Parts: sequence; structure tokens; C-alpha cells
Amino acid sequence: MKKLIYLALVFLVSTPAMAQIQSPQPSPAAKIMQRVGLTDVTVEYSRPSMRGRTIFGDLVPFDKIWRTGANARTTITFDTDIMVGDGSLKAGSYAIFTKPSATSWDVYFYTETGGGGTPQEWDESKVAAMVRAEVMSMEMPVETFTITLDDLHSSGATLGMLWENTYVGVPFTVPSKEMTMKSIESVMAGPSGNDYFAAATFYYDQGMDLNKAKEWIDKAVAMNSNAFWMMRTQSLIYAKMGNKKGAIEAAKKSLVAAKAANNADYVKLNEDSLKEWGAM
Repeated sequence: MKKLIYLALVFLVSTPAMAQIQSPQPSPAAKIMQRVGLTDVTVEYSRPSMRGRTIFGDLVPFDKIWRTGANARTTITFDTDIMVGDGSLKAGSYAIFTKPSATSWDVYFYTETGGGGTPQEWDESKVAAMVRAEVMSMEMPVETFTITLDDLHSSGATLGMLWENTYVGVPFTVPSKEMTMKSIESVMAGPSGNDYFAAATFYYDQGMDLNKAKEWIDKAVAMNSNAFWMMRTQSLIYAKMGNKKGAIEAAKKSLVAAKAANNADYVKLNEDSLKEWGAM
């Protein structure tokens, strides 16, 4: 009986400690995902509100580095290289820091994204790009700090920051033209050897038209003369079609190439097949 009472007391004491109260955050997290041309851009940040306070020049002092939001560092991610200001940014993630003044902001793209707030020691070597952006005054105040990706066009957009009566925009450009031209050239040049190989492998695996699979694997091998894995598939397709002589020839070529590449797995696969087909 005493043991049961003890367990009941432990349960009553421990249950409140395990419970977690959920309440609204004063600076809720936000995430923007936007395709700009052919580049995916993602911004993650927290959104503080004015709540009757004076923001710029007071809560956010002039001429000091600001985390550009609340809580963790605001980050922006590009999945391609881009151009901002007079410089380029490599694909990747950056923390956005700013140094506001009454007439302009210095906007920094900082390579160290982890942590909350500004770095204890500012490292100029981690500044991947810096842009000075003009402050534009707005008649209607914005209660909650807001980041936007606007003025979208095929080659770029504007990273906007709005709070209180202030708007700052940072234009950037993306390599849509270059990426499109590369895509056009690739398509117009026709399928690659890997494309033919993938198609032939699919037809072989699915038991589909072997004549078409042979046509594609022959093209793949012709475009990749040392690709022992392609020649291996070629031998299997030939064997399945009843062309034993062609299968043996392809397997021997694959074996030579696999030995040259020191690929023991394909050496064994080819040797096993050649033994099965009476060629070893």
C-alpha cells in the first residue's frame, strides 16, 4: 500500500514538469521560398513588432550592426550563384546583417549563419558581399518587420526589408540566361550517353522492347568507349535477345575495361557470365 501511495506521489510531482506550455511567440518565425528565374531563393527570419516603440535610431540604433530581425540570425539561401551589388555570391546560405542609418543601410551577406544575434567579433573575411541601399520613407507604418522578394523578373528580383516607416531594397540578378542557353545547347545536342544507358537499362529491367533497348545501349557504348558498366548491360541485352556471340564480345570488352579501372565487382560479373556462356 505504501508503495502504491509513493508511486502516485511521484506521478503527481513529475507530471507538471513534463508538461510544456504553448504560447504565441513575440517574434514568430517566418520562411519565404521564391523561384527567381531558374534560381530558388529561401529566406528564414523572425519577425518582431513595433508595439508602440520607436524602431530605427532607438530600438535599432543607427550605425551599429543589426541582426536584421529577432532571435536566430536571418538567413538567405541561393541554389545558384548570383550577382548582388558589384560582386557575385556563390550558391549557398548567408546571414543577413545590416547597419542602418537615417539615409542608407549597409547590407552584409555573411558566411557564418549559425548563432543568434551579431557575432561577438565581426570578421570582415566572412563578408561575402556588402551593398549600400538607400532608405525610402513610407507614409503608412509597417507594424511587423517584413522581408520580401519582389520586383520579380526572369533575371532577378529585389530583397526588400520593411519596418516602421522605412523600406530598403537590395536588387540582385540570377543567371537565368546562361542556364537557359546551357539547357538549350544540351537538348539540341541530343541525348547523352547516360540518357541512352538509362533508357536501355529501364527497357531491359522491365522486359520491354529489346530491339529498342539494343539501339539505345549501342549508342551509349559508342559515346562512352571505356564505360565497362554500359558494356556489361550491353552484353546482358544481347544475351537476352539470343545473340550469344555479341554478348560474349561485349562482356570481354567490359572485362578488359573493368580490369583497367580496378573494379573487382564488374570483373567478377563479366567472368561469371563468360563462364556461363562457355567463353572461359
